[in-house]
Amino acid sequence: MIDRRPRQGPERCVLVGAVTRLQDETKANEYLDELRFLAETAGAEPVAVFTQKLDKPDPTLFLGSGKMDEIKAYVEAEEIDLIIFDDELSPSQLKNIERLFERKVMDRTNLILDIFAARAQTSYARTQVELAQYEYLLPRLTRMWTHLERQKGGIGMRGPGETQIETDRRIIKQKIAHLKEKLTVIDRQMATQRGNRGALVRMALIGYTNVGKSTLMNALSKSEVLAENKLFATLDTTVRKVVVGNLPFLLTDTVGFIRKLPTQLVESFKSTLDEVREADILLHVVDVAHPNYEDHMESVAGILQELGCQDTPQIVVFNKIDAWTAPTDDEGRPAGTLDELKSAWARRTKGQCVFISALHKDQFDALREMIYRNAATIHAARFPFDTFLY
Repeated sequence: MIDRRPRQGPERCVLVGAVTRLQDETKANEYLDELRFLAETAGAEPVAVFTQKLDKPDPTLFLGSGKMDEIKAYVEAEEIDLIIFDDELSPSQLKNIERLFERKVMDRTNLILDIFAARAQTSYARTQVELAQYEYLLPRLTRMWTHLERQKGGIGMRGPGETQIETDRRIIKQKIAHLKEKLTVIDRQMATQRGNRGALVRMALIGYTNVGKSTLMNALSKSEVLAENKLFATLDTTVRKVVVGNLPFLLTDTVGFIRKLPTQLVESFKSTLDEVREADILLHVVDVAHPNYEDHMESVAGILQELGCQDTPQIVVFNKIDAWTAPTDDEGRPAGTLDELKSAWARRTKGQCVFISALHKDQFDALREMIYRNAATIHAARFPFDTFLY
């Protein structure tokens, strides 16, 4: 008989992914590396990774039954606490997999929501995350999710012949409605705050999670925004007034993006993302030392497209040049220099890029000059008779 007593230390987990026609082995492994970082950020200890090649995920168990039996045998032998899947599981898949493993099962969406819940500091961020969690939970209610009515008065809560799961579903719907009303009120307040900021040029820091946006925010504004080597270290929007040369502007730090970002979070964080929509200039921060930084840039571009911000002027800030190493060819020889990379991106962005280290403030003069030039152009168009800049 398996000992189910709680074990000291972090939960031990295995990661599960699929290699499909739409996601080759290289891409699947890259996503699983990111899933490992997510799991570690949430406080788990990944101990093994399982993948299977198939045309598309199995609608019943995600992977084939033979592969799932192999994973189950490993999970039981190694006393694994948690199984995490890289793709979002359907309600029926989740139910079947939980029945098979008799252990806690999560997918990427649920894991990201859990990290957001742990990271949320303000009442507004906590409300946004709570709404996203309930919207994720609602279609996945099973016999495991019971007795939600204990959070409210029991008398009058249960209708004639109403099952427990129906009661739970109704309670969650009520909570979702209440949270949406609460966010609507806060959204109006934040819209008023944005309107009261005057006509200052607005810049928003955007980028993939953990690329150094908060570190850059601190360096430019001399503020103390939390900056950690963890995914989603910053959830709450921070706005600071910054002066470069003689030009003041507003700089906003926003939540980091990630591939397969849960739709529930995009919806519940819409006011946070409004800071991106209303920005005059986007500072797209990129971790140039990451081997897949171009894929990260494409993911950010896709989310900007969803937000309708694809035409907003951008300055691409390639960060972490202190950690950059030259790629190598098949024989292990360097396949390019940093100067060659700078020239290539200068052509691709029509000169709207800069390479820096936010941690060490390398090349900050070039960054400030580019920020000033772009902000001054917008300011001059907005205030054509203001000559103090010239």
